[in-house]
Amino acid sequence: MDEIWKIALLGLTGLVSGFINVNAGGGSTLTLPALIFLGLDSTLANGTNRVGILIQNIFAVSSFRNQSVHNTKESLLYSAATLPGAILGSFLSLRINDEWFQRILALVMLGIVITMIIPQKRRVNNQTESKPEHKKTALIALFFIGLYGGFIQVGVGFLLMAALYHILKLNLVYVNMHKVFIVMIYTLPALLIFAISGNVNWLYGLILGFGNAVGAHIGVRLQIRSGEKIIKAVLAVAILIMAIKLII
Repeated sequence: MDEIWKIALLGLTGLVSGFINVNAGGGSTLTLPALIFLGLDSTLANGTNRVGILIQNIFAVSSFRNQSVHNTKESLLYSAATLPGAILGSFLSLRINDEWFQRILALVMLGIVITMIIPQKRRVNNQTESKPEHKKTALIALFFIGLYGGFIQVGVGFLLMAALYHILKLNLVYVNMHKVFIVMIYTLPALLIFAISGNVNWLYGLILGFGNAVGAHIGVRLQIRSGEKIIKAVLAVAILIMAIKLII
C-alpha cells in the first residue's frame, strides 16, 4: 500500500476513534484492526495503539480543563487505583500468543455489550462529586479495569464508564472527564513497557495520535455543549459497532 494512503488511513481512523473514545469507548476496535491490516502483529499493534491513546487523552484532558470541567484530586485518586493493574496487565500482554489474545478479547467484548444493553433503573443524575461510601467499591473495580486496560485496552472506556456512572453515580460529562484522565495516567507505564520490549512502531503511533487528538478535541467540545444527550447517542452507536464486530 502506498505510504500516503497508509498515513491517510491511520489519520482518519484515529480521528474517528478519538471522537468515539472521549464520548463513549471502543475506538480501539477501529485502530487495532487498522494497524494489523497495515502489517503489524497483534502485540506490536497493541503497543503502537498506546501512542495514539496517550496523545488523544492528553488533548482530551486539556480540552476538558479549558471548558472548566475538571476535578484533579478525584481524577488522581482514581488513576492511582488503576496503575498497579495496568502495569501487571501490560506485562501479561507481552506473554500471550495471538490466538489466546483474540479469544480473551472476544469474551470480554461480549460481556461488555451484554452489560451495556441490560436495562437500567431510570434516574435523573446531575451529580459531579462522588459519595465517600461508594469510593471503596469503585477503587477496587478500577484496579481490575486497569489490569484489563494494560492488557488489551479495547473497550476499556465502556468499563470505566460503567464503574464511574453506576458505582459513583456521576453524570456522564464528569464520567468522561475522569475517564480520559485515568487512561492518560495508566497509559504512561503501559506504553513504556511496550516500548522497552520493542513493541511500538513510533511512526504509525504518532500519525494515529494526530488523528486521535483532533477527534478528541472535537468530541470534548461537542459533549460540553450538548451534555449527556450526545454522549448517550455516541455510546449507543459505539455499542452497536462492537456488537456487529462480535457477530461477524
